[in-house]
Amino acid sequence: MKFIISGKNLDVTDGLKAAIEEKIGKLERYFTPETEVHVTLSVEKERQKIEITIPMKGNIVRAEQVSDDMYVSIDLVEEVIERQLRKYKNKLVDKQQAATSLSKAFIEEEIEDDDEIKIIRSKKFGMKPMDPEEACIQMDLLGHNFYVFRNAATDEVNVVYKRKGNTFGLIEPEF
Repeated sequence: MKFIISGKNLDVTDGLKAAIEEKIGKLERYFTPETEVHVTLSVEKERQKIEITIPMKGNIVRAEQVSDDMYVSIDLVEEVIERQLRKYKNKLVDKQQAATSLSKAFIEEEIEDDDEIKIIRSKKFGMKPMDPEEACIQMDLLGHNFYVFRNAATDEVNVVYKRKGNTFGLIEPEF
């Protein structure tokens, strides 16, 4: 794996680089040697944050963790990525085409499928046209993290969602 390590509001020390390469390096059995691992370390007030992005053919594996200690964040993010990779492996439809960035030993390794997706509830509801601001208000009233609605301006189905810092996002599909 090729590590690309950068820092925001932080000097990336040799100790941090070594810790990342040691901890995240444990995941190299899952990837081909050419796989790039983008690591961004940042500090905001007392929060030590690590973001890892691993681009793969057709997919991106991404995780971030925040704690009071950067070394703890590194440990936590490694566990998250490993869990995501195991889940991804179980969901591969065409192992040879979709898994070109994964090593053959990992693909052939047997694991138990404890992350099977089960839909336990289905809902149907009417969608009256509304503007995104009204949809945000409705989402807050319901106490949800996202809200699906028909945009009055475009007559398309859109999604509003809550972001960190009490801000909102809007998803507008493109066809």
